[in-house]
Amino acid sequence: SIKNAMEEVKIHPHNSRRRMNVMPAPGEQWSDFAKLESNDDDEKPREECGVLGIYSPGVTAARVAFFALYALQHRGQEGSGLAASEGHTVTVHRGSGLVSQIFTEETMQYLRGHMAIGHTRYSTVGASTLTNTQPFLIETVHGPIAMAHNGQLAMGKTLRKNLMEKGVGMFTSSDSEVIVQSIAAPPSEKETNGPNWVARIRRFMQTSQGSYSVVLLTKDGLFAFRDPLGMRPLCLGKFTTTVDETRLAPPSASPPPGQHPFVGMTAQKSPDGKVRTTGWVVASESCAFGTTNAEFVRDVRPGEIIKFDNEGLHSYEGVPPPEKKAMCVFEYVYFARPDSIIEGRLVHHVRQRIGMKLAQEHFVKEADIVVGVPDSSTPMAIGYSQQSGIPFTEGLIKNRYIQRTFIQPDQGMRVEGVALKYNPLSANLKGKRVVLVDDSIVRGTTIRKLISMLRHAGAKEIHVRIGSPPIKHPCFMGVDMKSTDELVAANCSVDEVCKFIGADSLAYLSHDAMIQAVHEEADEKTREHVINQYCSACFSGNYPLEVDEW
Repeated sequence: SIKNAMEEVKIHPHNSRRRMNVMPAPGEQWSDFAKLESNDDDEKPREECGVLGIYSPGVTAARVAFFALYALQHRGQEGSGLAASEGHTVTVHRGSGLVSQIFTEETMQYLRGHMAIGHTRYSTVGASTLTNTQPFLIETVHGPIAMAHNGQLAMGKTLRKNLMEKGVGMFTSSDSEVIVQSIAAPPSEKETNGPNWVARIRRFMQTSQGSYSVVLLTKDGLFAFRDPLGMRPLCLGKFTTTVDETRLAPPSASPPPGQHPFVGMTAQKSPDGKVRTTGWVVASESCAFGTTNAEFVRDVRPGEIIKFDNEGLHSYEGVPPPEKKAMCVFEYVYFARPDSIIEGRLVHHVRQRIGMKLAQEHFVKEADIVVGVPDSSTPMAIGYSQQSGIPFTEGLIKNRYIQRTFIQPDQGMRVEGVALKYNPLSANLKGKRVVLVDDSIVRGTTIRKLISMLRHAGAKEIHVRIGSPPIKHPCFMGVDMKSTDELVAANCSVDEVCKFIGADSLAYLSHDAMIQAVHEEADEKTREHVINQYCSACFSGNYPLEVDEW
């Protein structure tokens, strides 16, 4: 039975979020297992969300943002939203589900203006409800503010309590509302000529700790800022558009002499009467730039505040960044799309190096093929193959159109979520000794099902190689791993995990090798410095910040 199997390897039979359903191992009966649960088909760590900001004079920004959100869908599938402004009002549309399910031509008609922010959500703090879906919109004495946030505050509960003690009403359970209410709160010092949003954002950054990449929309402009440790990614892109002069709305104040009278420094008028405008985009990942025809400019610096308005881009120091940064290393291992650029590195290349390091540390002497678990582990499997000389081939085909299913099969048709998402290539697997490469193991349930699937397809041996160290510690910085009860490596030895998942052998990449793969130039002299530039607390237990008690 499932219970006996888990007790045999000391696995906690329940966790704080999901029941541990597993596929029958060879010799077990399908009738012993529960039918599919809609939220149990993927055990991978989940990033809280993706954020996006568009400033595009003369162009309907929400339409640009809609397509960019598609590219960020992998960072959150529970809900999505857009907020747009023409400089006077802010309109928001949010919904549960995928980007393609939420926005229609009718809803896009209402999202007008040259500024927009967007968000894709997977909840870590805050229930998975429409109430917590972003962007958040609040009304202030200075006009509406909309905000979208990726990350998690280290002392979010304390900040929430402080705001409520000051009489601020809170309507959601999300950290994001804490951030926007903190910025909207009137400062102690008197402001002249309207609100100083940069100073307000700086005040928040100076008094708060945690992981955050934020886009903020006001009638005065669009803002983007990133926590001083750089824990969550945020990057900057630039694009140009040619529009009719009549489509450009005049700014609230006259521009300096020599600049175009409509959009200040962001436009140039051509002889045919067309105006060439410069647009800006900020996003959690650079993969969003392809759908906007934007060029990657740079990462938003840790502790930086960027403002976009009629005069272009302005950069401010919000908080001086510390010598030691804490970029989440899991962005390279799993979260980010392989075509994204982070810190000047193509994620695909980093994952290939991870696979090569994995082959160096844990070579399988007698194996016929290398198979990756699609999609994030495919570059690792390619790297393992290149280093080891063992041929790479596809052994699992992923159905990329399967999302969560809420249609339950009847008693005569028991279907596992993994069986819906993956199909084995029996012709490539039959009689073969397989090196199965995956990026990580959290609970062990998914890879257990995959191994069972490969064996039923005819694989002779299955040797599992993991492109990261064992995950033994919870994450409190925006990743959905809140309890050691969820982490199989926190409760079992490597041999016990190997037995539970049903593999012939199991090995993990070392922490040092993972960091070296991220920083290819890292050697013994620079290793300690490089390690201190990343948060790898889920592997090491060394947290960059103190957090509220859970």
